Amino acid sequence: MSDSVNAGATQAKGSSEQSASEEATYDIVVEDARVVTPDDVVSGSVAVKDGRIEAVESGSLDGDATTRVDAAGRVLMPGIVDLHGDDIEKHLHPRSNAAVEPPMALASADRANISSGITTKFHAIAFEHNPEKDRSPELAMDLVESIRATDSLLADHRIHARCEITDAPCIDAVETVLANDAASLVSVMSHVPGKGQFRDIDRFREYYENDGSLSVEEAEALIEERTSLTEAELSERIDRIVSAAEAADVVVASHDDETVVEVERLNERGIGISEYPITIEAAQRASDLGMFTAMGAPNLVRGGSQWGNLATEEAIDADAVDALLADYHPPSLLAAPFVETGESLSTRVARVTKNPADAVGLTDRGRVEVGARADVVLVEPDPTPVVERAIVAGELVYKAEAPR
Repeated sequence: MSDSVNAGATQAKGSSEQSASEEATYDIVVEDARVVTPDDVVSGSVAVKDGRIEAVESGSLDGDATTRVDAAGRVLMPGIVDLHGDDIEKHLHPRSNAAVEPPMALASADRANISSGITTKFHAIAFEHNPEKDRSPELAMDLVESIRATDSLLADHRIHARCEITDAPCIDAVETVLANDAASLVSVMSHVPGKGQFRDIDRFREYYENDGSLSVEEAEALIEERTSLTEAELSERIDRIVSAAEAADVVVASHDDETVVEVERLNERGIGISEYPITIEAAQRASDLGMFTAMGAPNLVRGGSQWGNLATEEAIDADAVDALLADYHPPSLLAAPFVETGESLSTRVARVTKNPADAVGLTDRGRVEVGARADVVLVEPDPTPVVERAIVAGELVYKAEAPR
């Protein structure tokens, strides 16, 4: 019988699966794999039954299986958990003002993420009034509803509501999303010129002017609008979002933390994740306070920040990074664990699997161990990491293998 691969998955030539039609002990067995567990890498087999990992054994695994996969020594690791990926914007708007309907955008983003090993995706949806960047609270709300209404995707898709606190209407919109139990994560961002990502006001001005989204006059008006807000006003808006998130039992992240004082204030307000700290001092203080620290995977893979801010590798060397995020480039999240940092492969893999899952309370996934949700991916790491199989909740949903 043929493999039960969902529609849309890529079928391989010369498949290494063997299938059985009779009642089987296991649904899927992956054998002869380098299995990345939370603590080690073992040569062995993993069995899946009823959506869960049923067995993890060194060597071979006895028992019948509906589908057997010969991994031929490739890496079997947990499915990646991405807490912040805004790549959906490129699927929705391939060009500025050229919109694609959300169902099509979601379908293409889903396949792109699965092929990058991402089995749990938090779409970082920007609640920000910026028509030139194809962003508005209304567009964000439409996307939230589209994701919630879709049930034919391969990965587990969730909402990360990014609230631009310099835009007052966005506060109301994100409060509504949280009240409707639509978000699984929320972050507060303040793209104020002269602070955070745009510490240099000239770089803020150049960013918007050079990409053609704003004229010189419009860029100056945006700078004036955002720099006119007082610290008290910004703090009050943050408190509103934190209160709404606490009522919904949702974790709150900060964004682009710059100073020790800023981190301490945010921590006191109940913010649990420091996302993209831009100085080593901020990252280390967040870590010292027990906050979960997350940095960009593209930053690590490319070898530095495109803005000249903190390099992910430097933060890892300082033991101040718990997780990596896809940001704008999902393939970097798959490549990141295979970037040599002097740590074990288990530690590097945990930054894109177990750690981010734990940070938002999804302790059922992100690990290859008995009883865990069966989200696993089979990876050929050389010459560049690619996914050859993806199993989500016990179902083989993706298969792609180059001829050998």
